[in-house]
Amino acid sequence: MMIAAENTTVLTGDVDLDRFATLPDMFRYACDTYADNTAFSALGGAMTFRELDQYSECFAQFLVNKTSLQPGDRIAIQLPNILQFPIILMGALKAGLVLVTTNPLYTEREMQHQFTDSGAKAIVILANFCSKLEKVLPKTSIETVIVTELGDMLPGFRRVLVNAAVRHVQKLVPAYHLPEAMRWRDILRAGDSHCERVNVDSGTDMAMVLYTGGTTGVAKGAMLTHANLISNTMQLRDFARPVIHDGTDVMIAPLPMYHSYAFLLHGLMSVYTGNHSVLIPNPRDVDSLVKAMRRHKATGFVGINTLYLALCRHRDIDKIDFSNLRFSGAGGMALAINVAKEWTRITGCEMHEGYGLTECSPVVTINPPGNVKLGTVGKPIAQTRLRVVNDDGVDVPAGEKGELWVHGPQVMKGYWQNESATREALTEDRWFKTGDYAQIDEEGYVRIVDRKKDMIIVSGFNVFPSEIEEVVNAHPDVYECAVIGVPDEESGEIVKLFAVLKNTSLTEDQLRAYCKENLTAYKVPKQVEFVKELPKSNVGKVLRRELREAELKKSKSG
Repeated sequence: MMIAAENTTVLTGDVDLDRFATLPDMFRYACDTYADNTAFSALGGAMTFRELDQYSECFAQFLVNKTSLQPGDRIAIQLPNILQFPIILMGALKAGLVLVTTNPLYTEREMQHQFTDSGAKAIVILANFCSKLEKVLPKTSIETVIVTELGDMLPGFRRVLVNAAVRHVQKLVPAYHLPEAMRWRDILRAGDSHCERVNVDSGTDMAMVLYTGGTTGVAKGAMLTHANLISNTMQLRDFARPVIHDGTDVMIAPLPMYHSYAFLLHGLMSVYTGNHSVLIPNPRDVDSLVKAMRRHKATGFVGINTLYLALCRHRDIDKIDFSNLRFSGAGGMALAINVAKEWTRITGCEMHEGYGLTECSPVVTINPPGNVKLGTVGKPIAQTRLRVVNDDGVDVPAGEKGELWVHGPQVMKGYWQNESATREALTEDRWFKTGDYAQIDEEGYVRIVDRKKDMIIVSGFNVFPSEIEEVVNAHPDVYECAVIGVPDEESGEIVKLFAVLKNTSLTEDQLRAYCKENLTAYKVPKQVEFVKELPKSNVGKVLRRELREAELKKSKSG
């Protein structure tokens, strides 16, 4: 039932949020119930829920008995979507540790910030990224380093072939020296093939510290508890019941599992429901993604607008059998209506756009099956309340625009070691201020109309202008700069940099090359414009709004 009072809306549902006390309890239920089902597959390898349970118990035993790690310590995971990821996820939580998922594409600077801020004491990392870890490791608290290679969970000859190809043919593993590191394969070999179940009191209600950007551009760690993540798993399951079935479904997983949405959907909900997730290590390789989709008659697929657009345009899209597809989810960035319509025309499956934030575990709203309203992000999921307020925190009338606030069991505990940011984001009665402008219509559908802050979304990734500005302003030939997002058909937005130079001999290509050394690829400005001065307020604050308005005028006149 939808209850609407002015601009406050809540979807009630029969959701048992207290069924499991911890995530390991939920994992063990799923692995016992669906033991012989395939849980995950990737790169031609696969494992059942029984194998997943056994591998993760052995990893947990190793963490408890062979390292100095204690319950509540943080462990970083820096991996793409490969079979090791869910094993490490489950094993670390069984050992009472707190997860810190890390973007594999991070630069050394970004890695160092996340590892030092979280106080991570351990890391499991793909060999491809170890040369960067080697440089930052002495500046962190990491004591336990575990290195794995892409094919380590594949059977015999295929493992050797994949690892050799990555190292020697594609040359994707730069030389590194980490003598203290342990090898993933050695840890698995050392484990008893019949590891007993670990029973550890975690000593903390936290399950993970998941990093997100902030208004200052400094990444903040959202503290997500076991209860937060279990609640959001059950809320998402409640919504998806008509289109996702227990124990029989095949979900294609192209979104990276270090991202909150994919972590919830594939790392938690698909496990709870006993379904098979087909992990895609590199979603930017659309040819390989299409091949995987042709091999597996998927019942579910979740992506972002950019990925759906690329698939709709792919030459082999008509060779994919979509006859089993019941659920197509979209999030992370605005879904273009024309892309949604084209996907539905091709597949016969309606699109379910939703809205979420890292701080909300992440799902807040989704378009309900059979009642999709394109152009909106749907209705709030079960036991979630929404408010739309003005700048004074006062509710605005229904249908008017204001900042969206969220209240529910999935709202984070707070920001890791950042009480001031927590107080700014959470009210005393635990309403989370999203920083997004929204409208809620008379039927309870939510429309995200603008961003209150200056955040840019590039292909579903949050980009904060001040982070890029800090990097560029450190260049000796730059006097000052400003960054904005400009619309782009492919990625939603791209980053544009305006720079005032000290040395006018600096070129755009040189400045972009400098950015590539210090920023993840999606944060590197696609457009660079050198200007004599930046628009500023009376107190000297750079007015990004004026830059955006000027760009909008250019696009209209052009």
